[in-house]
Amino acid sequence: MKSALITGISGQDGSYLAEYLLERGYQVWGLVRRDPASMRWLDAVRGRIELVYGDLRDAESLAVAFQKAWPDELYNLAGQVFVPTSWEVPAETFDINVGGLVRLLQMVDRTKRDTRVYQASSSEMMGNCDGLCDERTPLQPTSPYGTSKTAAHRLAEVYRQRGLFVVGGILFNHESPRRGPEMVTRKISRHAARWLAGDRRKLQLGNLQARRDWGFAGDYVKAMHAMLQTAQPRDYVIGTGISHSVSDFIKETMAAMAELGPAANVPQTIEEWVEVNPEFLRTGEIHDLRADARRARADLGWQPAVEFKQLVRMMLESDVAACGR
Repeated sequence: MKSALITGISGQDGSYLAEYLLERGYQVWGLVRRDPASMRWLDAVRGRIELVYGDLRDAESLAVAFQKAWPDELYNLAGQVFVPTSWEVPAETFDINVGGLVRLLQMVDRTKRDTRVYQASSSEMMGNCDGLCDERTPLQPTSPYGTSKTAAHRLAEVYRQRGLFVVGGILFNHESPRRGPEMVTRKISRHAARWLAGDRRKLQLGNLQARRDWGFAGDYVKAMHAMLQTAQPRDYVIGTGISHSVSDFIKETMAAMAELGPAANVPQTIEEWVEVNPEFLRTGEIHDLRADARRARADLGWQPAVEFKQLVRMMLESDVAACGR
């Protein structure tokens, strides 16, 4: 039986990955901090996984966790992931996103070199790329978060040259009902659910024209796993190849609202329930991100299964159900 250690197992990607690996017969270990409130996405599998406590900033706690799990595969999904926060605490962002990977790779290098390592890289490394982005696209981040992910991505390359099996998954935006509430897609779906329930406070957002390549996180964790099953380690871009604006996401949410709620509770225009607040405009905004995932399709046989419309409907239905509880 293969064993896997997942940092950030209690988050969106970690919880979907844990479920997927369990389906494939893995023994799954998860690194968590002592925060019971963040464990809800693991409820369905809690009795089938082993949790170890640790922090990416604490090498000793990571060493203890690694020795307990002694993993065949290590998925580094933990990190400081919110771009605006990275402007407020850039040093902490780097200590977690870059320093954390350094500590993990050092452990693998010194104690178990056959462990295969997945590093969660990010499309934010690409910056304002003109057109589709693939593995050869120059990295030009526009935020401390994107810069920290770029540094970690380069670090993974260095350790790969040193002989470790390390891959960087350059995942474009991937969403789900488990997405953090601070992210724009969940802000929209949660607010829409409250609006259908009668709450008439307007949703405050920033740039409605920013475009992202949005896919379903449950599809993307399958690509993570596939990357660690290849004969040779390579980096892969993962995404749908289609971008939509924040405004498009709102409009699709409105269409889903019309199917789920009473007509009287469905807004007729964006302006009726969404308000642009300059405080939420991002410094160094990336205007359009689209993935060219041809390498992943060719090497991994990976294809996204959930389309944009299905994703929006899935998220709204989940938040509507949560409002009713």
